[in-house]
Amino acid sequence: MHEMKMSFIKQLTRVVLLASLMISSVFAAYPDKPIKMMIGYAPGSSTDIVGRIIANDLSIALKQPVIVENRGGAAGSLAADAVAKSTPDGYTVLFAQNGLAINVAANPKLPFNGQKDLIPVVGVAATPHILIVNNNSKARNVSDLIAMLKANPGKLSFASSGIGNSDHMAGELFLATTGLQAIHIPYKGGSPAATDVLGGQIDFYFAGMPVGLPLYKGDKVRALAVTSKNRFSGAPELVTMQEAGVKGYEMALWQGMFVPAGTSKEIIGTLNNVILKILDMPELKERFIKAGVQNVPMNTQQFTELYNSDIARWKVVIEKAKIKLD
Repeated sequence: MHEMKMSFIKQLTRVVLLASLMISSVFAAYPDKPIKMMIGYAPGSSTDIVGRIIANDLSIALKQPVIVENRGGAAGSLAADAVAKSTPDGYTVLFAQNGLAINVAANPKLPFNGQKDLIPVVGVAATPHILIVNNNSKARNVSDLIAMLKANPGKLSFASSGIGNSDHMAGELFLATTGLQAIHIPYKGGSPAATDVLGGQIDFYFAGMPVGLPLYKGDKVRALAVTSKNRFSGAPELVTMQEAGVKGYEMALWQGMFVPAGTSKEIIGTLNNVILKILDMPELKERFIKAGVQNVPMNTQQFTELYNSDIARWKVVIEKAKIKLD
C-alpha cells in the first residue's frame, strides 16, 4: 500500500511539473488543437520509442494531444517529405534521427530539400549503436567477427532498419573501415531486424540502443561493442569499437524534432523551450536510461549545427568509402 501511494505521488508530481512547463507569452494560443508527430520508422524502433516518450510528456505540458503517426519507408524520407510539405503552423512536426542527414547527404534526388524545407527545432538524444550477434555465434568479440568476415568474404549478413538508416550506415562504416564485405539485409524497422538476429538468420547487427540493449540485458543476444567514442553509461562493461581494435570508428544515433520551413519563430521557441525543460526532468532522464537512451539536450542553434555538420560528414564518408545506398 505504501509503495502504491508513493508511486501515485510520484506520478502526480510529474504531471504537475509537466503542466507547469507551458510557457506564457503573447503566443500562448499555440497550441489550441492536437499536434501530429510523424516518425519515419516502424513502431518499436529506436526512434519510435524515444519519440513516443517525448510525445507523451509534450502532450501533458502543452495540454493538447500529441498524436504519433508512423510512416516508414525510404530511410525516413516519406515522413520527412510529408512534414516538409505540410502547413507550417506547428501542428505537424517530424521526429527524426541522423538517418535523415545521411539520406540528404547520399540522395540528391529526394522530393524535398533537407536543408531548406525542414527546420531543426530541438535535439533530445545522441546514443551509440550496440553491435549484437546471436548467442550461439562463434563471435565472442569484435576480433572474432572480423576473423569470420575475412574467412567468409561477402557471405555473412548484417541487418538494418532500412536502407540509408543510421544502423545501416553503422554497418557500412564498419565494413569500409576494416575493408571487409558482408551482405546487407534491410528490414522495415529495428525490431524485426533484431528478431532475426535472435533467430540466427542474421550474423550481426548494429542495433539502436533502445532495441538492442534490452535484448543484451535480458541475455537474448550477445553484445560485442558500442559505437561511441567513450563507453556507454548504460552498459559500461562493453568496449567501444575503437577499444576493440577498429581504429577511427565512431558513430552515434541522434534524434530530434523538425518543423516545416516557414514555421514562426514563436512556435519554434515554444517547442524548443518546453522540450528542453522536459529533458531536464529527473523522471525523463530515468526513463531514458532504462530505455538505453543517452540524454543530450540541444537547443535550436546547437541542433541545427549538428544536423548540417552531419550532412557534410556523411557526404565525405559516402564518397570516400564508395558506399552505395542500393
